[in-house]
Formats: sequence, C-alpha cells, structure tokens
Amino acid sequence: MSIPTTSTEELRQLLEHGAAVTVLDVRPAAERAEWSIPGSLHVDAYDALRRGDPHALEGFQPSNGDRIVTVCGAGKTSRLAAERLRARGWDAVSLEGGMRGWSLAWNTAEVLDSRSSARIMQVRRTGKGCLSYLIGSDGEAAVIDASLDPRVYVELAGRLSWRIRSVIETHVHADHLSRARALAASTGAALFLPQTDRLAFEYAPLTEGNTVAVGAGRLRVLRTPGHTPESSCYFLDERVLFTGDTLILEAVGRPDLEATPAEVRNRARSLHRSLRRFLELPDDIGILPAHTSAPVAFDRRPIVGRLGEVRRRTELLRAGEAEFVEAILARIPPTPPNHHRIVALNESGTPPEGDPTELEAGANRCAVA
Repeated sequence: MSIPTTSTEELRQLLEHGAAVTVLDVRPAAERAEWSIPGSLHVDAYDALRRGDPHALEGFQPSNGDRIVTVCGAGKTSRLAAERLRARGWDAVSLEGGMRGWSLAWNTAEVLDSRSSARIMQVRRTGKGCLSYLIGSDGEAAVIDASLDPRVYVELAGRLSWRIRSVIETHVHADHLSRARALAASTGAALFLPQTDRLAFEYAPLTEGNTVAVGAGRLRVLRTPGHTPESSCYFLDERVLFTGDTLILEAVGRPDLEATPAEVRNRARSLHRSLRRFLELPDDIGILPAHTSAPVAFDRRPIVGRLGEVRRRTELLRAGEAEFVEAILARIPPTPPNHHRIVALNESGTPPEGDPTELEAGANRCAVA
C-alpha cells in the first residue's frame, strides 16, 4: 500500500497558519530529547513499529483535529506509523525526510524596538535553532547570518518592499552551512564578513568600528573574538546588538571547535574579555543571538532579551577570568556532528553536493551554559 506523505514545507505552512493537525513523533525517547517539532506529541513506538507489533500505537488519539503527520528520523518508520493509523481510520500521512528534512523548516517573528530606525525580522530555522535577521529601512535591507535558501530572504524582503543590499556574517559557522555567499550572489548585494585569513573567497572585510548602512540605520562592528577568532557583533543604532554566537541569552559561545587544547584556553580568555565589553553597555540594550538551543515555536514571538535581564540570568557573565575559563572548559557540550566538514565548506564558500540536510541534521550545540 502506498502511504501518503507531506513535505517539510507543507507541514511548515500548516503550523505557521495554526491549522488543525497533530504531529506524532515515533522516535526513541533519547532521539526526541535531542530535538523535536514544537507542539508535537511523542509515543516511543519506534522498535514496536519496526518489528511489526500489531499493538503499536494502539489507543492513540490526535490532540488537534483529525489529521495526523507522523515523524521519525529519516521518514521511513513514520510511514509504518501512518500505515497503522490509516488502517484504524485516521487521516495520517508521513513527513518526507523525517527530522532530517525538518531541519530546513523555518518561521518568523518581528522584533519590535521603536528606538531603532530599522525594522527587524527574526528568521528562525525551527529544527536547528539557527536565528538569522532581515533588517530593513528606507527600502533597503541587510541579512545577518543567512542559514536558509536565499529565496526565503528574497521573498520576505519583497513582501516588505525591501531590496537586499548587504549580506553579513558574524563568524564562520560550524553547525550549519552558510547561505550568505549564495544570497549575495543572487541579489547582487555586498558580502561582509569579519576580517580573517580563513576564507578562500572574496568578501568585504569588517574590523572594529566599521559601519554598514541599512537605509537610515547603521550597523557598527564590535570585534568579539572567543567563540571563533574572527567573531564579531553588530550594534544597530546603538540600541540593538546582534551577538552571533558570542552571547546566546542565557549562555555563551563554545570556544573549542577547530581548536587545539591550548587554543581553547586562550580563546576562552578572549571570550571573557569580549563579554566584559557588553557589561559596560546600558541594561536596556536589545540582545539578538544567532542561535537558540530549543526548537523554535510557531508563535511569532521573537527570541530576544534586554542586556540587564541577560546579565542577571547568565551566571558566566559575572565570573572573573580564571573562574570563567575553568567553568567553560568543564561545561563544553558534545561537538556538533559533521562540524569539520561544515567548517571546511563555509571556509571555501563551496556548497556541498547533494542534500545538505545530511550534514546539518541535529540540534544546535554552539552554547555553553
């Protein structure tokens, strides 16, 4: 029997518009704990479905309407789940590509800050926790940390009557493939990155104090090494700070990727000095990071914090240098899958062959809390 499927984009649209649909995750509990679809239900039926247990999913009831989308890691076992549910009369379909495909799903939220001359749209890869930004003023726009297909940003900008003039990165990413170079090429925008000798392609280098104009708005560069040697943050109109992976609301960026043990310790010291710069800023500065560790709900609520609130909640920001370094080294999480390959591709500016979701699957692991 052919089991109907639905694509990541189709499910994304349903969730974005609040449609009546139940998402059923049938993966093992350990896999679900790593990352999941916001609002999904979980039944650990993976092994039972694989061995053909006739009682698998027995008694399951959808929570939101009669339509069910079943989900597993790669879209195979979820077909068995959909088949079982359809045999019981439910309108069930399987998510194509499973959670691997879902890593490309996204949603948006507007960041409201009347003190800035620009509008800010937060564009979130809900499965990966990647946060990018579309900033617009006077018909011009900039994109920071593009992690999605360039068409997403072009279409969003078009709806707002903006033209993308600048594409900017905060650092060389290790957990996802940068789409910045492709976006700049497709729009004719200028490509800006922090000055570094790591890259094998042409770009406009940014150093401390440089500014990038976005209509009437201005992005001022703060060099903040630590997470990576070239990491930089961007201060919009001295009111909103795009912190990349240097400061991630209640956590800070890990300093160990692509580094020797000695380099990790030195980078942790640099990170401490970079973060101390933030503590000199007013408490009401808006903080917009490049990542979050949790799946991003389709709630149109931006992931943002005020600096004073972030300072109170983030223990590491109050530590002296020695204490900070030792705490960072003791708390570094497992490394992201495929990060060596992703970094190499981002440094070369070369897109991978085939499906990028194989490289990018999995939750974000850039933070140390």
